[in-house]
Amino acid sequence: MEKQRLDKLIASTGRWSRREVKNLVRQGRVLVDGVPVRSAEEKADPEKAEILVNGEAIAYRRYTWVMLNKPAGYLSATEDGRGPTVMDLLPAELRRQGLFPVGRLDKDTEGLLLLTNEGGLAHELLSPRHHVDKVYYARVAGRLTEEDCRAFAAGMTLDDGLACLPAELAILSSGRESEAHVTLREGKFHQVKRMLAYLGKPVLYLERVSMGNLPLDITLSRGEFRFLTEQEVDQLRKT
Repeated sequence: MEKQRLDKLIASTGRWSRREVKNLVRQGRVLVDGVPVRSAEEKADPEKAEILVNGEAIAYRRYTWVMLNKPAGYLSATEDGRGPTVMDLLPAELRRQGLFPVGRLDKDTEGLLLLTNEGGLAHELLSPRHHVDKVYYARVAGRLTEEDCRAFAAGMTLDDGLACLPAELAILSSGRESEAHVTLREGKFHQVKRMLAYLGKPVLYLERVSMGNLPLDITLSRGEFRFLTEQEVDQLRKT
C-alpha cells in the first residue's frame, strides 16, 4: 500500500487531531517500528509498519465506518443551509474524512444511522436490488390491527401514487396509541410515515433500530457515535 503521512494516518482514527499528533511526535510518544518519529510529516505504510502512540498500536482503517445514534433535530446530510446536520455531531477530524450518511433519516426520526467514506458498500446497502432490511420502532395514534399487518404484507399504493413493496408490520401494543416494528426492504421518502398515515395511523415517534444484520448499539446515548468493528463491517458486506 502507498505510504501516508503520519499526521494524516493517525488522525484518521478519530482519536487525535493533526495538531495533537504533532505534539505527540514532539514529545517522542509516536514510534514507527520501534523508532521515535522525528516529524509528523514522515510517511509509513500502515499495512506493514507497526505504529505506536503512547505505547498502543493504532488500528488503521482503509475506510471509516461510524454508527451514530441520531437524535431528533438533525438533518441526514453532509451540509444543509436549513439547519444542523448529523456531521455536526462528529469531531472535526472525522468531518474532514469525507464521510456521508448511508441513506437518510427524517429530521425528527431518531436511531441508527451509518456514516462512511466507502462508496461501493454504501451503494450496495441502499440499492433496491439488495433488499436490505431496515427495522423501525414506531409509535402511532390509533389502534393497529391485523388488517393493517396484512396491508403491509401485501404492499400498497398510496393516494399520491407511491407504490410500496411488501413490508412487515409487527404490532407490539395496540390501543389509543399503538407500538410496532416496521421492516422495510426499500427506503422511499418518508415511507414509514406515509404508509401508516395511509392506514389512518399517523406516526407520533419513529426510531430506526437496525439495518441489515446490524442493530443499534443500545449503549450509545442520543448524539453519540462509535466506530464499527471489523467484524461488523464484514457482516454488512455479507448482508
